[in-house]
Amino acid sequence: MESSTDMRGSTDGEVGPGGAATGRGGPAAGRAAPRPQGAYTAAVVDGPLAFTAGMTPRVDGTLVARGRVGAELDLPAAREAAGLAARNAVAALVAALGDPGRLRRFLRMTVYVACTDDFHDLSAVADGASQGLVAAYGDLVTGDGAGPPDPDPRAPGVPLPVRSAIGVRTLPQNAPVEVELTAAVRAEP
Repeated sequence: MESSTDMRGSTDGEVGPGGAATGRGGPAAGRAAPRPQGAYTAAVVDGPLAFTAGMTPRVDGTLVARGRVGAELDLPAAREAAGLAARNAVAALVAALGDPGRLRRFLRMTVYVACTDDFHDLSAVADGASQGLVAAYGDLVTGDGAGPPDPDPRAPGVPLPVRSAIGVRTLPQNAPVEVELTAAVRAEP
């Protein structure tokens, strides 16, 4: 099993785990959406809601973690991959909105985990995605914008989105995780 994958660095719109910042000027602000890997749109805004496609752990369009959790990847590597995928989803939302200030609240997050039949710690992998939201856009998650969020996304008072963690047999291009986000947005000025 792979114990850790270095997922630092990012350009071309995809958010890497290094240099996480909070607030509306965080790492997702002002970046282009991650490039779709097929015939779809990275994110869509419709009225007061925005939706992302499933985002995988990519840096510069390259999948940086591969395999099934419980076989080729261990839990820490899977959590890190989920955080990167969540930050990529935030970057897609911000790019679709055009103005990061329009992003009001994360509502729902679905985390798909490609795993072995005997791997059951799906919520622990999905916690990495929740931590990715805190890292990418802390003030939306903590709700106050008054400084760095608590690094533990389970901390009291942290209004994270509702979340599902779903184990699957395989994901596109052998990705270990895929994250989808739904967010509430403000009307255009």
